[in-house]
Amino acid sequence: MRYVPGMVLVLALVALLGGAGPSAAATATEINASANRTLESFDKQYPGTGRELARKAAGWLVFPSVYKAGFGIGGSYGEGVLIVKGEPDGYYNIISASFGFQLGAQAQTIIIMFMTEQALASFKNSAGFKVGVDGSIVVVNLGAGGSIDTSSLTSPIIAFVLDQQGLMYSLSLEGSKITRIDR
Repeated sequence: MRYVPGMVLVLALVALLGGAGPSAAATATEINASANRTLESFDKQYPGTGRELARKAAGWLVFPSVYKAGFGIGGSYGEGVLIVKGEPDGYYNIISASFGFQLGAQAQTIIIMFMTEQALASFKNSAGFKVGVDGSIVVVNLGAGGSIDTSSLTSPIIAFVLDQQGLMYSLSLEGSKITRIDR
C-alpha cells in the first residue's frame, strides 16, 4: 500500500469528528437536498448579489457542510454537488490540511461559482483540482456594513465561505483539494 500523507490527516479528522466514516457518507439525494437548502439560505441572506451571480455563473459547486477539526494538526472534509444549468453534474469532496496552533472543530458551508465556461471546463477536466495549483479561487469577503465586497467578483472562480451567521471574513481555500466522487 502506498503511503498517502493526506489520508492520515483525513483519518485523524474522521476520528476527531466522532467516527463519521465511509458508512456515514451522504447519498446523492441527501447531498442534493442539502445543497438546495444551502442555496435557498444564501439567496435569502444576500438576495441581490447572490441571485445576480447565480444567473451569471456557468456552474456552482456547493458543499453544504465542510467539517474542520484540529489539535495541532488540522484538517477539513466535506461532500458536495456541482450544479450546471440547474441540474446535478457530479459529486465532489473537498479536503484540506493545516498545521500550527489550533484546537477545536467547526462546520462551514462553501459555495464555489464558476463565472466562465472555460473555468468550469478546466475544473471538470481536472483529475483532482488543487486550489492555488490547478486554479485560483477568490474568496469573497464582507465589505463595510456587512455587504458583499464586489471588487473580487471579476475572477473566473469565486467562493463564498459561510458559517451559521453568514459570510465569514478573510478565509482562504488555498491548499484544498477537490476530487470527483461516486454517488
